[in-house]
Amino acid sequence: MSIEYIRSFIAQDMSIVDNVIREKLHSHVLLIRQVSEYIINSGGKRLRPALVILSAGAFGYTGKFHYNLAAVIEFIHTATLLHDDVVDESELRRNRETANALYGNAASVLVGDFLYSRAFQMMVEIDNMYVMQVLADATNTIAEGEVLQLLNCRDPQVSEENYLQVIRFKTAKLFEAASRLGAILGNATPEEEKAMAIYGMHLGTAFQLVDDMLDYSGNNQDIGKNLGDDLTEGKPTLPLIYAMRMGTQEQANVIRKAIEDGGKDGFQPVLNVIRQTAALEYAKKCAEDEVATAMAAISSLPDSENKKCLLQLASFAVTRNH
Repeated sequence: MSIEYIRSFIAQDMSIVDNVIREKLHSHVLLIRQVSEYIINSGGKRLRPALVILSAGAFGYTGKFHYNLAAVIEFIHTATLLHDDVVDESELRRNRETANALYGNAASVLVGDFLYSRAFQMMVEIDNMYVMQVLADATNTIAEGEVLQLLNCRDPQVSEENYLQVIRFKTAKLFEAASRLGAILGNATPEEEKAMAIYGMHLGTAFQLVDDMLDYSGNNQDIGKNLGDDLTEGKPTLPLIYAMRMGTQEQANVIRKAIEDGGKDGFQPVLNVIRQTAALEYAKKCAEDEVATAMAAISSLPDSENKKCLLQLASFAVTRNH
């Protein structure tokens, strides 16, 4: 089973989700429509909404609320991207100019706020307090993760534990919420819902670990952004943390200075140290461990095509090049 099979398996469902997204993006304010449509239609993987669809299907859900929740998840994710790119001063995402580069920082922040508020309007329509609690908690945790990451920037003393905490808050929490929501709609048992939450959390962690690896091992066209952006922004990601821990004092100093200074000048020397210390191999092993935990969490769920797709999605998280 391949990622293409998964896309084909849920293609009809995702087409409905896309229709919901287009409908709910409507605003009488032209700039809101322009910016939100630009970022929504810029070629994202739609993994998070796919998790809602697959999770709901795994528990036999036959209603229509999962389409709205999948769109809600995508709106929250898109809002974080809009805000992220402003904070990081990014110019390229998914091989296209970022919204802030095209429309300006003010428009990006304000349209991100619109998407958050529209997501909460859609939650209310579902009329399920537990669903609202899961999404409200997730959104709050993501915001905490954003602030933690901001505090970590330009700080070479960040530990692996602190780095992982940022990932679990900033990235993995929305994966967890997406997986959990499908189980809630499908009336899963508390144990099954917890299994889906664990799956989503560890899948999201693995996904971000691979993203951080690709910043030092991918190519611009595949990953859709400039190689070395994390270093330019002074982000101490796992390859850097491990290389500083395992390298010589001289090698550690090269990375420490690059994190503190930011910019692109130190990229090649840092890349040399990463390769010399096998830091990417270590990060890959950590991602594989996360995926193994994710897959084990749902191993006891009833067999179904949806479950097979969820397991394959976990494999894709660590084998992808973009």
